[in-house]
Amino acid sequence: MPVFELHQGSSPIILGLPHTGTEVPADIWERLNSNGRTLADTDWHIHDLYAGLLDDATTVRATFHRYVIDANRDPAGVSLYPGQNTTGLVPETDFDGNPIWNKGEEPTDADIAKRLQQFHAPYHAALSAEIARVKAIHGIAILYDCHSIRSHIPFLFDGALPDFNIGTDMGRTCDPAIETIVRDGAAEAQGYTSVLNGRFKGGWTTRHYGKPETGVHAIQMELAQSTHLATETPPFAYDGDKASKLRIHLKDILQRLEKFALDAKDRGVTA
Repeated sequence: MPVFELHQGSSPIILGLPHTGTEVPADIWERLNSNGRTLADTDWHIHDLYAGLLDDATTVRATFHRYVIDANRDPAGVSLYPGQNTTGLVPETDFDGNPIWNKGEEPTDADIAKRLQQFHAPYHAALSAEIARVKAIHGIAILYDCHSIRSHIPFLFDGALPDFNIGTDMGRTCDPAIETIVRDGAAEAQGYTSVLNGRFKGGWTTRHYGKPETGVHAIQMELAQSTHLATETPPFAYDGDKASKLRIHLKDILQRLEKFALDAKDRGVTA
């Protein structure tokens, strides 16, 4: 399969999907242990959840699994959250801190370098090209990075995660108005909880591309999987009823962002 799937749209909104892929090359699959082969840390069904919410949005979706290499991590291997439990560029453990590789078959530095070239770099080349294309059309581009995670993971955070987890690296990755649109849209969603720059402040993708002074804005949405899955354990089934309710609010947020960007273009500014 190709490293990424691309749909080009004419909207100023770009949806990044770095963690929905489940493809693992055979030689890498053989090195995963039984725990790793559950692929538990997938952002399950997120591409389905967002499908069709904004017809003209560009989407860039990684097809490879994050255990191959994590497309939302710094290629230099720098931790997103120094001093906190997290997973790296090529994870050694799952989100519960348990090993995912057969003993003695953990990825080497040479493996990581090869996977950077084969998977990480092509995905980000495509994403970067789409950001440039969209910005050339509108004078502004908003990268909305789509994620999900289990609502309870003691290894990573205490207690239950809010339903909507918005990350802007403490306001550095987008115009304040964009942050406000997403924060307010989540807060107004009745029956759901939300937080801005809580445990998740935006991954490497958001931090790398979000340069508001250039007209490129980035924001990450990390959804608790309890909002759209029937169960957060295997088989990680999609719950259509839950998803339908959630999609109403996600569509509203995306439409507000699109309107903001188009209005900014009409004003001749890059926000």
